[in-house]
Amino acid sequence: MRKSISTAFFSMVSTLMVLGIVLMGCSEWVLFKNYFAKDRYETLDQVVNVAKRTAEYLVNSETMPQGAELDALNTKLEIIGESAEAYLFFTDRQGNVLIASDPDKLTTTTVPLDICQRANAVADPDARHYHAFGDLGGALTEKSYIAAVETIDDQSLFSGWLFLCSSGAQLTDFKQQFWSNFLLSACVMLLCASVLTRLLMRQLTDPLQKVTDAAQRFGGGDLSVRVEGVEGDGLARTFNQMAENIQSNDNSQGQFMGNIAHELRTPMTTIKGFVDGILDGTIPPEMQNHYLQLVSEETGRLARLIQNMLDLSKLESGEYQVNARMFNIWETLTGVALAAEQRINDGMIELEGLTMDEKVLVYADPDLIHQVVYNLLENAVKFANEGGYVEVSYTVDPKRTYINIKNSGDGIPKDEISKVFDRFYKTDRSRSMDKTGVGLGLYIVRSIVNLHQGEVIARSVEGEYCEFSFSVATAPKALTRQPKPVSVREV
Repeated sequence: MRKSISTAFFSMVSTLMVLGIVLMGCSEWVLFKNYFAKDRYETLDQVVNVAKRTAEYLVNSETMPQGAELDALNTKLEIIGESAEAYLFFTDRQGNVLIASDPDKLTTTTVPLDICQRANAVADPDARHYHAFGDLGGALTEKSYIAAVETIDDQSLFSGWLFLCSSGAQLTDFKQQFWSNFLLSACVMLLCASVLTRLLMRQLTDPLQKVTDAAQRFGGGDLSVRVEGVEGDGLARTFNQMAENIQSNDNSQGQFMGNIAHELRTPMTTIKGFVDGILDGTIPPEMQNHYLQLVSEETGRLARLIQNMLDLSKLESGEYQVNARMFNIWETLTGVALAAEQRINDGMIELEGLTMDEKVLVYADPDLIHQVVYNLLENAVKFANEGGYVEVSYTVDPKRTYINIKNSGDGIPKDEISKVFDRFYKTDRSRSMDKTGVGLGLYIVRSIVNLHQGEVIARSVEGEYCEFSFSVATAPKALTRQPKPVSVREV
């Protein structure tokens, strides 16, 4: 993994660097070459204008200079050529060389006529200068920068050409020096880039490798693995968060299955023991009805567990749909309370605040809210102290209606109140006091209230009371189609 990423990254960076260097070198070379040629031609043009008068003097002479006069003329031409680091020569209309400042630079005494005519054809219309880089069709010993201009006689008629040539060896020397320096600079640049790329690759690939190794171990079943030592790396932080969530869900699922097994095993063991005792005669006939009553209670507990599991499954799968309508929630409260009248009387519990003539209209699903009220009232009656009270009240605002169910008793410890809505959670006190609950009631309450976009508030003072409040919409406009996450307040 690391090797492939490093190789691909380094190859990409190296390719971009090489292409960039080649492009930069070629563009700089073209720029310098054009600048060098422009500078040469400008210098040659200046000298051509001076040498042109000498050429026209020769054309107008009846005979070619001889002896000392020729030597003096050659010396003059050499001086003119040296001022531009060039050499020059004149030709007549047929391209025959009349005189040259440096004859050794010529391979022939005649410039090809087609070259001369080409010079005449493309000469600058204003300056009448012809520029070229070459050897004049083999007439020169080396490639040179060439500037040419027509010459005229005393009657202003065309009489020949003046050629001024500057050796191209200077360009060759400059080219060698340029590319030598450029290649040296490019090598240093590539070396520095390679070192920096290597350091950058380590910073990029090390976290990736750590995440890859952790992912492989995680996929192998080690859910505790985390990516260490990559603080600030977003990918590693995301992986760790994902691993935390998955491990938490896995732990919850394991605990969930364990709780189910425990809750099922307890009544099943009780039922089997009592039934076996009746069948094998261990339990005498006069006691059988008593134990059958216990079996019936345990069977009811199993039925409630299974129903809670079905409700839970429907809630978490999204099968429950809120069929909201306006109804009197106070009737639901009184109906559930009347159904629990026997248990309320057995515990000598006083029911406060629940009168028969109240009318509290809310916009919610009556069946789902009935289950919420049932679970909360059942808990309140179950955990109220003997001779204590259960109080029902409500508050209404334009958007939400709050139903409050409060009972006296031991209450819930502060460090456990935030957990009472978790699946299968039962406080230490409730484990000893509650023999019929399975720890799903409040979780179902929270899920149903969540479907109604409400909130559940748990308040408790140890040794005094415990109160649960939930909210529903007061009117249809207060309930939108998409449910909001439930909020749980702890006091």
